[in-house]
Amino acid sequence: MQTLQLEIKQLLINALNLEDITPDEIDPQTPLFGEGLGLDSIDALELGLALQKRYGVSLSPDAAETRDHFSSIAKLAEFVSHARKI
Repeated sequence: MQTLQLEIKQLLINALNLEDITPDEIDPQTPLFGEGLGLDSIDALELGLALQKRYGVSLSPDAAETRDHFSSIAKLAEFVSHARKI
């Protein structure tokens, strides 16, 4: 799971052009929105598209669980890991 978390951290940095941060600086439990990394809804869309392209997972912006999946890198990794097994 740590390898997947590292991949998702790098994907986040690349997709959102975050030049001032490295994967090692992102705690997997840190919230992606609000006081955590401070991402916004546009960032969520871009990250969702990047996840879809990279891992072939489908995220519904209207689904209640999507908000939970996007709460942290750890949650995204759990979602991607589970979705790839289905």
